[in-house]
Amino acid sequence: MLMKKSGHTNQTTRGRWLDVEEIRLVSDLRIMHSKVDELYQVVCNLKRRHSGADIQKCADQPVLNEDIDRVDEIYLWFVSLKDDGRNRKAI
Repeated sequence: MLMKKSGHTNQTTRGRWLDVEEIRLVSDLRIMHSKVDELYQVVCNLKRRHSGADIQKCADQPVLNEDIDRVDEIYLWFVSLKDDGRNRKAI
């Protein structure tokens, strides 16, 4: 995964225009927020309507396992962001 660093890494965005990469980042974050909310709502509905046993029984198991692995990867990324945020506050 290619990770581009902004030249404004430690600068506040207050009082200045966002550059193109920052605008793209904000746009990507807004999309991510909506997709996370959408996934959360789908999972809540599945949990409310169906038992875990029924989900396991009816699921395409390889696909479900892949979904679980992807969500685990996303979760670990969010945890690392959370830790980075806490570390920045501690400094």
